[in-house]
Amino acid sequence: MPKVTRRFRTRLGLISAAPLLLAACSGGSDGGNAPTPPPTPANRAPAFTSSPTASVDENATGTLYTFAVSDPDGDTVSVSVVPGGDEAAFNIDTTARTISAAMPLDFEAPADANADNVYNITLEATDPGGLTARLELAITVDDVVEGMTVARVGTGFTQPLYLAGLPGTSQVVVLEKAGHIRVLDPATGVIDAVDFLDVSGETSAAGEGGLLGLAFSPDFASDRTFYINMTNNSGDTEIRRYQMFSGSLTQADPATADVILTFDQPQANHNAGWIGFAPDGLLVVPTGDGGGAGDPNGYAQSPNSLLGKILRIDVTGDDFPADDARDYAIPSGNAFTGASGRPEIFALGVRNPFRCSFDEVSGDLFIGDVGQGAVEEVDRLSMSDAGTNFGWNIQEGTQDYSGADRAGLVDPVIEYTHGSGMTQGQSITGGYVYRGNLELIKDHYVFADFVSNNVWAVPVDDLGPDRTVFGSEFLRINGSLRPETGTVESISSFGEDNDSNLYIVSILGDVFRIQADQP
Repeated sequence: MPKVTRRFRTRLGLISAAPLLLAACSGGSDGGNAPTPPPTPANRAPAFTSSPTASVDENATGTLYTFAVSDPDGDTVSVSVVPGGDEAAFNIDTTARTISAAMPLDFEAPADANADNVYNITLEATDPGGLTARLELAITVDDVVEGMTVARVGTGFTQPLYLAGLPGTSQVVVLEKAGHIRVLDPATGVIDAVDFLDVSGETSAAGEGGLLGLAFSPDFASDRTFYINMTNNSGDTEIRRYQMFSGSLTQADPATADVILTFDQPQANHNAGWIGFAPDGLLVVPTGDGGGAGDPNGYAQSPNSLLGKILRIDVTGDDFPADDARDYAIPSGNAFTGASGRPEIFALGVRNPFRCSFDEVSGDLFIGDVGQGAVEEVDRLSMSDAGTNFGWNIQEGTQDYSGADRAGLVDPVIEYTHGSGMTQGQSITGGYVYRGNLELIKDHYVFADFVSNNVWAVPVDDLGPDRTVFGSEFLRINGSLRPETGTVESISSFGEDNDSNLYIVSILGDVFRIQADQP
């Protein structure tokens, strides 16, 4: 975020410490010293109070931005434009303090100096005493494509982190960080008064912990079973199995809780959280590296640790009948067996795969892996490629981190750098390959950044092996995601309902659905 620089200059009134000597004269005298005048107040600089960033649709008309400035002393402040930016593209009224486009701002033909559709303007405010303040303003022009929009279909949630279609219904379930699963009807916006499941008393939501993921059994219609990923009151990961109350599609029976897999979390971050069933019915559990900058214990590369991995287990069997915390079987084809490493591991070398998804066409797993200090990435994993090593902490994306690149490490299919630009961010939120009928994003992988609020789409056909798609190739779709109510920001997850509609979850409490623009 651009910084506003303030320069202060203090004016000091000088007051003599010596008493005033008054000459005697006719008419008398007060016989004492005159009162000392008060010091002159120090002048204080003005300040801009409007946001240093703005996003506008391409070809928008009228006022695009209104800037505000105040002076703590109540002085009248003048505003001027500092040359050297993209101010020529705008009409800037320093009296009315408004900015409008001097020409149509065409996303496909950017007129800013960097041709990146981010227009930079510097404004300077000056008070009568000569003190100044500057606003480094960045106006981003968004691409707008007819036919697609977003609507808020749910609100009032508390730190929602995930959404999934509720099998057998038109409803969806929304996971809240503190441990509630709630049922939402997207058609009406109504949230059921009774929770689908409440594990808040058994969940630690400290740091990046909480109720983080859910997966319905592929045979839910008959076995009425689902699984959750949560951190328990000790801060450790538990994968639990539950069943529904008899005769209900909207309420789980908490008494059926069964911890099928658990492992320690050394710290309260990098807990990952997503879980899902592969097309072959095996449960896939991506895990974070245990936290701490740079994976200090080397867990992601260790075959003897479950951290920093993609695990794959068979929840229909039990190879560990004497261990109540390991209620699953080891499927054939995983990366390690016996003394060579933990048999649950399918792939390794990930940092914090917080949000992932399976593509319904290819069956491949797309992994949104949160980066360390420089790079965010998406990895693609075929369920036939056991032993794939995505490189963390040797590599961060395609960049060297703790060592040089080496044979056998697999590069991401998508990568972008840290920053505040239109193709940058700080923390990836992995998405979905959209297979619906909206032409703009059809057959695209749609994902976002939690910090920059950028939402992008990349054709899935471009995401093959031996190639990394970088930020300059992203299609930024923010301009088509302007709901009539609410704001698409702080995206904690994407989700799908049973009709493959794509949803966006904001941790601030809103749920949005991407849909066709209504004529």
